[in-house]
Amino acid sequence: MSLAAAAAAAAGARASLRSSSSSAAASSSRPLIALSRPRRPHGSLAVAPAAARRWRRLRVRAARTESTGAAVGFRAPQFELPEPLTGKLWTLDDFEGNPALLVMFVCNHCPFVKHLKKDTAKLTSFYMEKGLAAVAISSNSIVTHPQDGPEYIAEEAKLFKYAFPYLYDESQEVAKAFGAVCTPEFYLFKKDGRRPFELFYHGQFDDSRPSNNVPVTGRYIS
Repeated sequence: MSLAAAAAAAAGARASLRSSSSSAAASSSRPLIALSRPRRPHGSLAVAPAAARRWRRLRVRAARTESTGAAVGFRAPQFELPEPLTGKLWTLDDFEGNPALLVMFVCNHCPFVKHLKKDTAKLTSFYMEKGLAAVAISSNSIVTHPQDGPEYIAEEAKLFKYAFPYLYDESQEVAKAFGAVCTPEFYLFKKDGRRPFELFYHGQFDDSRPSNNVPVTGRYIS
C-alpha cells in the first residue's frame, strides 16, 4: 500500500505510489494489491427495502457479504454528501489538492468496523498529517439500522475525534457508484497533478477479525 508514498509526495519527493507499493509487496509473502480475488466476508451494507428492489446485483446476506474487485485506474466518482457533525456538504473536489485519497465505507453498528475503529482513526490521522486526504461514508439504511442514522454518525465522529469527515449517504447512490457492498471497505486513490483520482488499492484494512486473534495492524493500508 502506498500511503507512505503520499507522505513523500506531500514532502516534495514526488515518489510514485505504484512503485512504492511494488517494493512493499516484494517484502511481503502476501500481495498487497489483490483486486482479482474476493475479499473475506465483512459486514454487509443494509439496503433500504425500496432500494433493494433496484439494487438486485447485491447479494446481501444477513450479516456477511463479500466485496467485488474494482479495477486499478477506476476513477473516483463525484459525490456531494452532508457531514452530520458540522452540516457541511462535501464533494470530491474538496480533496483535489491532496496527492492521495482514502475513502472508507463504514457504519456505526458493524462489529467488523467496531473492531478496527480506533486503529483506523489512528493510522488515518498519522498519514493525514503527511498529505493524505480521507473520508468515511455511511450508506446503511436507517430503516433496518437506526443506529446508523445521521445523529449517531455525528456522535460517533465527535466521540472518537475523527480527523476526517464522516458523511451520510442516505440514498445509497454513492455506495453504488463506488461499488461498495460491505463494511468496512477501503478505496485508496492516487492523483498525479491535474489528473483525476484513480484507484490504486481496493480491499481490507488487514487480516484481523473480531473472531480471530490476529493483531490489528492496518498492514494493507500502511
